[in-house]
Amino acid sequence: MSLRFSANLSWLFPQLPALPARLEAAAAAGFGAAEAAWPAGCPAPALRAAAERAGVRIVLLNTPPGDQEAGEMGLAAVPGRQAAFRQGLAAAAQYARAVGCPRIHLMAGRVPLGADRAAVAGEMEATFIENLRYAADLLAQEDMIGLVEPINSRITDPRYFLNTPHQAAAILEKVGRPNLKLQLDIFHCQIMDGNLSRNLETYFPLIGHIQIAQVPGRHEPDSPGELNFPYIFELLESLGYTGYVGCEYAPKGDTLEGLGWLRSYWESRGLQHGGTSKAAE
Repeated sequence: MSLRFSANLSWLFPQLPALPARLEAAAAAGFGAAEAAWPAGCPAPALRAAAERAGVRIVLLNTPPGDQEAGEMGLAAVPGRQAAFRQGLAAAAQYARAVGCPRIHLMAGRVPLGADRAAVAGEMEATFIENLRYAADLLAQEDMIGLVEPINSRITDPRYFLNTPHQAAAILEKVGRPNLKLQLDIFHCQIMDGNLSRNLETYFPLIGHIQIAQVPGRHEPDSPGELNFPYIFELLESLGYTGYVGCEYAPKGDTLEGLGWLRSYWESRGLQHGGTSKAAE
């Protein structure tokens, strides 16, 4: 079965200032699905209306990052911020319900400034587990999936608490909720651990969403870099992956011109040019 790709509206079509315009551009490029981080400044009815006009599903949103001016990037594992996490989760669930989005990335957050990662790891994991159980129960009432994403601490975010698939899998096992899954960004996984074939096979039962970008530049999959995406796509197909593959990368130039890799994928699978109707089935 061919893969289904999702346009990350927080990264693609950056020349368009508003999310509805980016969504319409994604639809015109052939995407049947879209995702975004926290959609600040875009009311849910406007995004839903754009999605319905374009025939595009919203498949992933994040919980709010918290106080970004204070350096926060998620709250789920941050001790003392449980009330703010729950408030943000409620807002995310309300927004996701309004736009018909079934998945929410529950952002773990960063090791507090000045703290030693090893010294606070136990308290942060306990906070994370408590908040994830709360989130899972709330999202179950909405028939939604919660996701946790390891973000690399070598290049992108040195203080991010959750940074490897192994750590994420161990925490998910402790939480023990069937509607919590792993969001595996192949960019982050390659930087932290490599061994992508075995990691995809090992963690496949836990995976609820995948994201892609070339390493190390975080550009298009066919840009120069370490990863062989045609092989990775074939591996995901052979594993029977039926979720979405989010295109979370920084275009090197014009987004549409940079989608040659996706048009080639669709053509190689015998899909219609653009792939919209069949890729979105």
